[in-house]
Amino acid sequence: MKGRAAPVPLQVYRGVTAAATLLAPIWLRYRVGKGKEDPGRLAERRGIASAPRPKGPLVWVHGASVGEVLSVMPLLDRLTERGFNVLLTSGTLTSGRIAARRPNPALTHQFVPLDARRFVRRFLDHWQPDLALLAESELWPNLIGETGRRGTPMVLVNGRLSQRSSARWARLPNSARALLSHVDLCLAQSRDDGQRFEALGAPRVQVSGNLKFDVPPPTAEPDALEKMRTAVRGRPVLLAASTHSGEDAVVIDAHGLLRREVPDLLTIIAPRHPERGADIYGLAEQAGLRVRLRSAGHLPDGATDLYVADTVGELGVFYRLAPVVFVGGSLVRHGGQTPIEAAKLGAVVLHGPHVWNFGALYARLDQEGGAVPIEDALSLAEGVLAQMTDSTLHRHTVEAARRTTQALSGALDRTLAAIDPYLAQIRLARR
Repeated sequence: MKGRAAPVPLQVYRGVTAAATLLAPIWLRYRVGKGKEDPGRLAERRGIASAPRPKGPLVWVHGASVGEVLSVMPLLDRLTERGFNVLLTSGTLTSGRIAARRPNPALTHQFVPLDARRFVRRFLDHWQPDLALLAESELWPNLIGETGRRGTPMVLVNGRLSQRSSARWARLPNSARALLSHVDLCLAQSRDDGQRFEALGAPRVQVSGNLKFDVPPPTAEPDALEKMRTAVRGRPVLLAASTHSGEDAVVIDAHGLLRREVPDLLTIIAPRHPERGADIYGLAEQAGLRVRLRSAGHLPDGATDLYVADTVGELGVFYRLAPVVFVGGSLVRHGGQTPIEAAKLGAVVLHGPHVWNFGALYARLDQEGGAVPIEDALSLAEGVLAQMTDSTLHRHTVEAARRTTQALSGALDRTLAAIDPYLAQIRLARR
């Protein structure tokens, strides 16, 4: 549908977002106040670059948030090893901090512009990427439309489309088809994802697998890990990782049930958004728990019931301390966070029913006995207690999870093979 008039819903979207550019400064200041934007880099959100464009071929890779950025990191490394400069964009403060921890002279990070044509055009005028790789489900109409109109090849990598998102787009079939017509190739995580993209009109779809299976386990700073191990002193540890609002109270209730059987239990909550740390601290205090906050510089001591790990980039430390992990975003209607990191580091994964973001993976883990589904505080406590008191059950669950994740690896090599013709074309064009 390139060259044709855009469907009416897309035209309306363009008009609304164009008008909303006048309110962008107010909106961005509001987000700064909420701790969701870097006040020193707000211009990037309006398409104004804070770094020069590197000379030579440039591959632009976009991931919305932490999960997407982490999943494409090995791909970025491979691209820079091949001599390409890479522009990485993301939309959250936390993802920007993670990118900053991976210094690479061939890699530049910018916050993605808000999805208004004026901002996107300004962004593209400066960076002029030779290839755009969009991770997972980033289908922003102006971002894709303006990039496509410039003739820049676009590939959706690690493509994911949930049933809910697919159903929403299906209500606007002409708009979905027009948008996806700009995408040269869609590399889907699973067959189900691929079929959903095809149903919405994606012209070329391949199933390449999930890049998250090829991401190395999160690292742990040795000194921080040793300090935590000393502070824990061999106590049984339950980790609630990447929790969302509404889940922390369930974890706290489960802790209350568990300490009847495991009186020296230490529960660690690592919220998906660290700025919620103070709220979780308040919930724990209301429940009568002795709680400490990592962002305040505290370590747990022998009297600590609950430890709030409200920092960025330290999950690798806490995964290595906990034999059992509840993976958040799954007891509330968020869709679940990835269980892969915990499974790779030998922890048993427990999860709620709302896991459509990784539905096929969780279904396979559950089927193979590599994860434990739960529904509430009582079933969470029961699942944790069973894994902590039965070493044979724990070992079998861990081994099943490792077999499952290892069998699903290989997406990185398949992705590189699929985009290799685009990379070769860039080299030829630049010569």
